This record gives sequence, C-alpha cells and structure tokens, in this order.
Amino acid sequence: MYQSRLTLAPGSTIPLPARGGIAASCHIIDDDSILAINAALATGRPLLVRGEPGTGKSQLARAAAESLGRAFVSHTVDSRTETRDLLWSIDAVARLAEAQLVGALRDGSETALRERLAIQRFVHPGPLWWAFDWESAEQQAAALQLVAPPKPDGWKSENGVVVLVDEIDKADPSIPNGLLDAFGHGRFEVPGREPVVMNPKARPLVVVTTNEERALPDAFLRRCLVLPLSLPKDRAELIETLCARGRAHFPQVAEEVVQKAAELLADDREKLRNTDLCPPGLAEYIDLLRAVCELESSQKKQLALLTRIAKFALKKHPDSWER
Repeated sequence: MYQSRLTLAPGSTIPLPARGGIAASCHIIDDDSILAINAALATGRPLLVRGEPGTGKSQLARAAAESLGRAFVSHTVDSRTETRDLLWSIDAVARLAEAQLVGALRDGSETALRERLAIQRFVHPGPLWWAFDWESAEQQAAALQLVAPPKPDGWKSENGVVVLVDEIDKADPSIPNGLLDAFGHGRFEVPGREPVVMNPKARPLVVVTTNEERALPDAFLRRCLVLPLSLPKDRAELIETLCARGRAHFPQVAEEVVQKAAELLADDREKLRNTDLCPPGLAEYIDLLRAVCELESSQKKQLALLTRIAKFALKKHPDSWER
C-alpha cells in the first residue's frame, strides 16, 4: 500500500519479494535509515548512502520502495556511464542496422526513410525518465517493444518511484552534478521529442550509494542528505547485529550456526583492521549462511562446514589467506 512516509518501528524486518529478476530477501531497518528516508521525502533531496561494501546500502533503497508502495528502478554506474544514461540512451546499433537495411532495399520515399531513421525511434528511457513520468516512458518503451520495470500489484503512477543510482563513486565527477541538474530542474531534454517533466504529485525518492572509492564533488554533497551505514566496531555488538540479520534471513537455522558464522566474520574483520583491505561485511555473512544451508540440512554438518566455506566466503584478498 502506498505511503507518503515510512511509519515503521526501528528494527522492523521488511520482506523483499522476488521481483524483476532480483531474488527474494529481507531488510532490517534502523532508526537513522527511517528518519533519513523521511527527511529526503520531505525535502525532495536525493539521499546519499555511504559506507563500505556489504552494509546493505543498495538493499535499503529496495526496502524503501517496498515499504512505501512505490515502483523500484535501479541503475548501476560504471566508469563508462555518462550523465545522459540516467535520463535516456540511444540504441545506436539498432539504428545503424536499420540504416543498412534501408540502404540495401532502396525502398521508399525520402520522407519515409527519414521517419524510419528518426532518432526518437531508438531512444530508450533511463531510470530518471521512468521516475519523472512513468506514463510517457511506458509509451516510449512500448513503441520500441521494451520491457517496463516491474511494479507492485495495484501500483499507479501517482504512487511514485524509488530510483537507486548505485556506486556513483565509480563515475566521472560530471555524473553526480548532471544527476542533480535534472533533479533540481524537474525536467530534461530528450532528442526528437518534447522534454520529460517530473510529475509534481509523484516526486521520486532518489537513493544514491557510494563505496567511498572516489571523492564526490562538494556541490553534489551539499545538495544531498547523507546517511552513513557501517557495521559496529565493538566485537560483541557486531556479532549481535549479524545474528539479528541471520535470524531474519534464515529463521530455520539453529542459533548456534548463526552465532558461529558471526564469530568467524568478526574474527576476519579484526584481522584486517588497520589495513587497506576491505573487510567482509553483511553480504558475505549472508552468503556464508546461505551456502551452508543449501549444502547441509543438519546442524552438526552445517557447523562442520562453516569454517571450510568461510575460506571462500570471507577471505577475499591474497594477504588475508595467510592471516
């Protein structure tokens, strides 16, 4: 059901059903995350979630979408991402193939040929297009026989969208500012058609994540709300936090197995403290538990397998193999 703000209690478990090729999971949300999301909704600012890999930054955006009854659209940034990729992209390969076919057939008038090669026939909606104006993005996708992003049952465009721009620190510094430019103006240009304008009644929630691999522009930071996510440094608190996640994801697993897996991860994080190596996090912990659950059914065998699987699930760096 659509909500204008999160009304969950801290520590609530949010079920995340399988949707759009993403496996089913769950997310335990804390008080800071609830408040940060509600503040972003109230101010209309993007929410920048920062922290080491494996702390649930991307999953938080998905959890927000589920809890708010919004559609979820994501885009993972890489070194080749351009600002326009968040808005729209052109299928240059399809356009070239069409041009070659037209040239080979030598069929049709000049006007008809121009229409077949018109740029708007090859423009794919990007994540912000879907978030700003779902209906026009859906029309464009249908014209190109593209599959629309998944949406919750009973969802309407006025319910809004949560957009995840994942790992923005991998992009050129122009990307963050380009994102804010479109978001700040509430509109952007698209080749060959009228501008896409944000629906003022369904302003999107934009969640941006960074693994801190590259410093972000100050201008970008000033125009975002910032939520840091991290695992506790205290060993006992860390184990307690991990166990709570383990129980939520695998309620059928014995407490001893959940506890032992948490202790193994805490040990490895301690060994990598004061190094430049990225320590294992929540994602690795869930992978470890999932592996032993899939491979063995009895508690005794799962406990015996934990240490062996931990070598593959937790130790990701050559230096850590000797530790």
